[in-house]
Order: sequence, then structure tokens, then C-alpha cells
Amino acid sequence: MAGKLSAFFGAQDMTVGSPMSNIAKFSIPLLIGNVAQQLYSTVDSIVVGNYVGDGALAAIGASGPIINLLLVLFMGVSVGASIMASQFFGARDKDTLSQTVGTTITATFVTTAIVMILGPIITRPAMRLLGTPADIFEDTCAYMIILFVGMLGSAYYNIVSGVLRGLGDSVMPLVFLLVACGLNIVLDVLFVAVFHWGVPGVAYATVIAQWVSGTMCIWRLLHMKDVLEVTPRMLIPKKNLVMRLVTLGLPSGLTQAIFSFAMIIVQSLTNSYGTYVIAANTVVMRVDGFAMMPNFTFGTAMTTFAGQNIGAGRMDRVEKGTKSGMILGVGVSAILVSMILLFGRNLIYLFTETPEVIALGMRMLDILAVGYIAMSVTQVLSGVMRGAGDTMTPMWISIITTVVVRVPIAYIMEYFTRPAGGVMGSGTPDPLFISLLVSWIIGALLTAVFYIKGGWKKKVTLLGGQAALQHMDEE
Repeated sequence: MAGKLSAFFGAQDMTVGSPMSNIAKFSIPLLIGNVAQQLYSTVDSIVVGNYVGDGALAAIGASGPIINLLLVLFMGVSVGASIMASQFFGARDKDTLSQTVGTTITATFVTTAIVMILGPIITRPAMRLLGTPADIFEDTCAYMIILFVGMLGSAYYNIVSGVLRGLGDSVMPLVFLLVACGLNIVLDVLFVAVFHWGVPGVAYATVIAQWVSGTMCIWRLLHMKDVLEVTPRMLIPKKNLVMRLVTLGLPSGLTQAIFSFAMIIVQSLTNSYGTYVIAANTVVMRVDGFAMMPNFTFGTAMTTFAGQNIGAGRMDRVEKGTKSGMILGVGVSAILVSMILLFGRNLIYLFTETPEVIALGMRMLDILAVGYIAMSVTQVLSGVMRGAGDTMTPMWISIITTVVVRVPIAYIMEYFTRPAGGVMGSGTPDPLFISLLVSWIIGALLTAVFYIKGGWKKKVTLLGGQAALQHMDEE
């Protein structure tokens, strides 16, 4: 019994056994965890939408692009650390794995400190630049500033849970997240419904819950002594490991930065339509978060699976695992999208009872539906490429689909839907989501082409071992 519990809660070796079974076992707790993490922002929106109003709901939604833009500083660290952890684990190199994790912990603190300082400084100028409506301006700024100041907990949860997943442990991050999510729900209701703190109340609840989850992840990592040992000496950053973290993580971080910047530009267009469209967009993005979960889940699973098997020199298993991941990803995504189309109106009703917002939200979900299937293809294949160490190809594809495709299409379509003599935002909001759908489909096609061409295989490098570190020293 003890052995079974240890296997369930410990690191998962994905270099042996059935690839389909490996990926499914790893993905189930990860998917549940993604659902729980999405509940952070979803519960915030439900509580303020019902207890405060559509204006407060719009205020939370308007803050999203700016927050995401600054989060990329440690999102890149997370991706690099996860790839390195999975490959070192697959290579059975405990010492180098421990050095990598120690370096990651220190790098997380430094990058997050930068965000905590810059965030509050840029909040008000950024919101003015985006043309945030006056009736939600103060609430939007208050929400953002509180999240920025308390961001260290979120940073450590996201990055350290990424390391744990790189080691094959997707269960304990789930347990910690469920605890924090439950706490967040209780505090949301307490601060908003009982104390009447409004939008700042949900921000305080989120920060407190994220600190709890981040602290528990650090505790878990420090107690995995059978896999790694993080001593004070390991916390001193090693130059070559930092450079490797940056090399692997920068493309993903840059991708997210460009994506967030594009979202800021689109948010400016969204704001021009007024509070109702902003509120509807906020609701749809919350539902969108759930629809995207299978995609991000299997993408992360494939990064870990590919990384561990490449570390063990098992490229044959990588190819088999890719087919299994594609079957799981597309299948689960199709089922979830069907449920959203059937029950979407009921989901939107959880956030607001305003008929205009409900109708707009359902229209947006109908437009996006097929795109979620396309994104499952993109995420699975990109996950394999990242696990092999090729983070550049997914970056370029994301830049093309976001900057070259989505933003221009959104603004061009908006222009042609205006009534005669109309100003920006006077036409239909459909371009906001048609442009997103087109970008997702093109992204899936490009990713499939580059995966089949196989250039990512040429970039496979075993990171593990002191020999690898020595080689990096020589470079």
C-alpha cells in the first residue's frame, strides 16, 4: 500500500510503460489542476458580477492583458526549468537536477521582484493609454495594483509546479491548488458579499490563496530528497544553468509577451465597444479558459513526456507518445467544446443576468468553437518540440498568427463593419473573435507542417549530466 501511494504522489518515470497510459495518468491531475486554477479568475468574476455588477466584471476583464504581459518574466523561467528538470530526471542526474532547481528558485525571486516594482508604476498610465472607460477605471487599477504587489506567491506556484511536473509529479501541485482554490472561494465571498470590499476584495482573496499554494509547492520540492536535494549551496545561481534557462525559456516568454502585447492592442479595440462588450468578453474569456484546458494540459504533458524520453535516449517513444497525445488531446477537446455549445448560455448566466451580455457572450462562443479543436493540435505538437529543446519554432508560429494574422484582421474587419460615418467600436464586435478563430486555425496548420518536416529533431540535445555542463563551460 505504501509503495502504491508513493508511486501515485511521487515523481513519474515516463520513460517506461505504455505512452498512452503515461500521458493519461500524468494529464488527469494536471487537467483537474488547470480547472482549479481557472476557478481563481472565474470565481472572482462570478462574485463581483453577482454582488457588485457588470461594471466590476468589466474592470477585472480589462486588467487581464497588462497583467499577462508582465507575468511573462517568470513564465519563461517556468518553461525553461520544466524542460531542464524533465531531461535531467530522465538522465538520472540528481546533482545537476538539484543545481537547476536551486538556480530556478533564485531566478524566480529576482524576476518577480522586478514585476512587483514595475507593475504598480505602469498601471494607471497603461489603463489611460488603452482608453479604459471612466466608470471602471479606478476599480481596474486597484485590482491590478493589488495583484502586482502580491505576485510572489503566484510566481512560485506557477514556476515550482512547472518543475514538479517536469519531474513527472502532477498530483501534488493539484492537491495544493485545490486547497488554495477552496480558500480563494471562501475569501471571495467573505470580502465581497460580507465585508463589501468590491473589486479590491477579490484581488486580496486571490493574492492570499496564491501565497498559500506557492508556499506548499516550495515545501514539496524541498522534501523530495529521493529525487533532488536543494541545499543553500544549490541556491547560488550557476552561470551556465542560468544561460540555459534563458536560452530555453526566453522564446516561450517572448512568445507570451508578444501575445500579451497583441491582446493589449485588441483590448483597446474591445474597450471602444463599451462596457457591455467588455463584460461579455470577460465572461467568454473565463469560459474560454476552461475550453482551452485540455489543450494546455496535453501540451504540458507532451513537453514532460518528450523531455524525459529524450533524456533517456528514447526517440522511438517520443513518436509513439505524440500519436497518443494527439488522440487524447483532440478527443477530450471535442467533447468539452460540445458541452460548452450545449450549455454555454447557462455558463454565462452564472456571471450575469443582463440579456445583452448573455446574447453577446453566446455569439462569441459560437464563433470560437471550432478553433478549440485546432488549438489542441497546436499545443500537443508544440509540447513535443519544446520537450526536445526547440522553443523557437513555436515562438515564431505564435508571432505570425498573433501579430501578422489576428491583430490586422480584427482592425480591418472592424473598419468594414462600421455604419456609414461611424467611429471605431460602432459596428459589430464579431471581428474580435473571428480574427482569433482564423489565427488558431492557421497556427494549427503551420505547427503540423513544421512538426512533420522534423527540424525539431535536429535540435535535440541531452541537457543532463556534468558532461553537458562541462560542454557548456567550454562554449
